Amino acid sequence: MKTFILVHGSWHSAWNWHKVIPILEAQGHKAIAIDLPGMGRDKTPISEVTLQMAIDKLCKLIDETEGKVILVGHSKNGIVISQAAEYRPHKIEKLVYLAAYLIPNGKTQAEYSAQDTEGVLKPYVTRYPETGSHTLQTEIYKEGLYHDCDDSITALAKLLLSHESVATGITPLQLKEENFGSVRRFYIECTEDRAVTPFIQQKMYTETVCEKVYQMPTSHSPFFSRPKELCEILLDIAGQ
Repeated sequence: MKTFILVHGSWHSAWNWHKVIPILEAQGHKAIAIDLPGMGRDKTPISEVTLQMAIDKLCKLIDETEGKVILVGHSKNGIVISQAAEYRPHKIEKLVYLAAYLIPNGKTQAEYSAQDTEGVLKPYVTRYPETGSHTLQTEIYKEGLYHDCDDSITALAKLLLSHESVATGITPLQLKEENFGSVRRFYIECTEDRAVTPFIQQKMYTETVCEKVYQMPTSHSPFFSRPKELCEILLDIAGQ
């Protein structure tokens, strides 16, 4: 039995994984979806959220979990699983980046996002300087995040997506080869992704080499559009 900890991306929360968890559990594994600070059921004021707070919450969950874990990070919050691996390399069996930001030491998620000029989301981001946050305008949800998903997912997103912290994306990662670098890394590329495009995904997993790269012909959200196929990949990774 393996334990998967599933980490959502920008604006989202633990509900991302509601189709994935039952599939993994049916195979005898444990799967835990976390709400990062300020997201979902975590009611930390978004103006107070820092990257360190997110790392601390994930590390606490890792510490409370028996045995080693497999961390799965989606989108922006690949940065969270990377930094957690720096702090808890002995507790993390594998890192899985799902269309996720895989950033080297000293760099920020924002620096890499800025290089992704073909993505469709940026013109639809609304910034709130007073709370240090931003939201995504609803009219781009379907095209940008869920183009191959049921319309019910877009409808749910309009109720559930929330503000995202700016601070987390502009905080440099602090990674060492002897800690973060010692944890096995795998990448799942979404080849039809319009949010984190294949260009930037390929750049990241080429610069920070992963043990194996899988490809899914999906949008940014295969946990909604192809949960069974995604779980097959996760189980394949778990078995290696």
